[in-house]
Order: sequence, then structure tokens, then C-alpha cells
Amino acid sequence: MSAASIGTPALWIGFTVFILAMLALDLGVFHRKAHAVRMREALAWSIIWISLALLFNAGVYFWFGPDRALEFLTGYLIEKALSVDNLFVFLVLFSYFAVPAQLHHRVLFWGIVGALIMRAGFIAAGAALIQSFHWVIYIFGAFLVFTGFKLLSARESEIHPERNLVIKLFRKLVRCVPDYRGARFTVKEAGRRYATPLLLVLVTIEATDIVFAVDSIPAIFAITTDPFIVFTSNIFAILGLRALYFLLAGMLGKFRYLKTGLGLVLAFVGVKMVLAGWIHIPIALSLCVVAGLLGLSIAISFSHSNGGYCAYCGNTRSTGHLPIPRISSVVRPTLLYIWIF
Repeated sequence: MSAASIGTPALWIGFTVFILAMLALDLGVFHRKAHAVRMREALAWSIIWISLALLFNAGVYFWFGPDRALEFLTGYLIEKALSVDNLFVFLVLFSYFAVPAQLHHRVLFWGIVGALIMRAGFIAAGAALIQSFHWVIYIFGAFLVFTGFKLLSARESEIHPERNLVIKLFRKLVRCVPDYRGARFTVKEAGRRYATPLLLVLVTIEATDIVFAVDSIPAIFAITTDPFIVFTSNIFAILGLRALYFLLAGMLGKFRYLKTGLGLVLAFVGVKMVLAGWIHIPIALSLCVVAGLLGLSIAISFSHSNGGYCAYCGNTRSTGHLPIPRISSVVRPTLLYIWIF
């Protein structure tokens, strides 16, 4: 793992300005008017975000060498894979709250903006802990191994948003109107401010991301301790999350064995982290292992796909989740390739 950061003040400021400009362009120009995002638009934005990430990776390779470039690519791949769990939750929440299709992008946009801020805080705290207390690496590693084996041994079960503590507290503490009011998160009626169900969905998504960040941030620290590489790989993966959702929402049920692959990846990077003081595992080998495990789990999932199977809850009958259409033999490998890389 790297010892010193490549992130100069100029790089940090430049990257932050670039991200803010892209977000402003996304919401202020391309999605100023709420509309349902179609497959072609989602595919275009997925290609844009992945291309930007790979272009950034090429810049890291050119200016800072192959090792840092491989660290970025491996971290990006891990975060991209772990984000699929987020997509499952998005799918269930949008279905449970009956969020109109034209409002999905707005909720995900502001959800990801909140995630960017929270991830920055998590990464800063993690980097400070590792720098001040090196032994924290072993705690992170042990936690990842535990999480990996928990994923491998966990039984599939349906999730019930109505039992979520955040949703219960929100409904108890916040005044909320019963129906959606366009793309507004709050409304003022009779001189009082009320939340709309859209704000409840956003708060639930933000709370869920905190849980997922607990896994993903330590996983990238297992690859590199450079906070700039950790931050940029994480942010690029998150920025492409919205487009990935709209691109793959109809085929998420096909990823039957992805959780197995994710469990093995987390266990691998956890062991790598624990043994870092004694055994050096080359970053190129780490990238091959991570890509191999994820690619194999997806390939097996598609080869054993069942049209009525829901990969999240494990139910072979109707789950109340959004329908999963069949994917043609031409589109399926294309989307699979885009998702992996």
C-alpha cells in the first residue's frame, strides 16, 4: 500500500471544482425538467462517467506511475461492485413508496450529493486514524473479513421498509403530507412547513448509504492508504451510480450470486489488510483477484438466471419489487462489460 499521498492542494481543489461543475451541468442543464430516464439516456451517461473515470486513471498513470493507477482502478472496481447493493435498496424503496418514475433521478441526484459529503468525512476520518494509529488497519481488515463471511453465510430474506427505524422516526417526528407534490421535498400549507414523501425517501437513502460506506471505505483502504486515490475512486464510482441504476434496474434480479462474489472480495481485501505488515500482495494481483471474483459471480448468475428470481430477497415468486424483463443475448453481455469496467 502507498505511503505518501499524491494529492496536492491544487489537485484537491481542481478535482472538487470538476465534480461540482459536472453535478451542476447534470441537474441544471440535462435534467432541469423532471422526466423518466430511459435506457438510451442511462447508457449514454454510464459511458460518460466510466470514460471520465478511465481518463482520470490514465492521467494518474501518466503523472504518478502504474502502481497508483492500479490502486485507483482496483478501488474504483471494488466500490462499483459494492454499489450494486445500493441499487437493490433504491429499487425496493422506489417500489415501496410508489415514487413516480420522473422523480427517481431527482432523489438519486440529491442522495448522491449527500453521499459525496458523507464519504469525504468517512475518508478523512479513516486516513487520520490510519496515520495516527497504524494498528487500526488490522481492525479494518478483521472487520472486512467478518463482513465477507457474513455475506457468504447470510440467508436471503425479504427487506421490509416499514420496519426501518429511520422511516419510523421520520414519520413520528416530522410533519408530512400523504401525497407527492411534484419534485418538491417540502411544501408550505396553512402557514406551516410539511415534508413530502419524497423527502422521506431521500432521508432513507442517505441513511442507507451510511451503512454501505462502513464496508466500502475500509475495503478501498485495504488497497491504498492514499486519501486522494481513495476519495477519487470512491467519488467516480458514486457519480456513476444513478446512471447504473437506470441502466440495470430491470435486470438486478439476475445477479443471483453477486453477493457471494462480494463476500469473497471483502474477505480477500480484509486478509490482505491484516497481512500487510508481513506479506506484500502486488496491486496488479489484487486487481486480477477482485475482477476475477466479480466477473465469475456475474457470469454464473447469468448462466443460472431465473426470470422469477429476485436476487435481493431470494424469492422465486412475486416480491412486490419492480418487474425484471428478459434481457436479450446481445444487450446482456454489453451491459455486463460496461458494469465491470
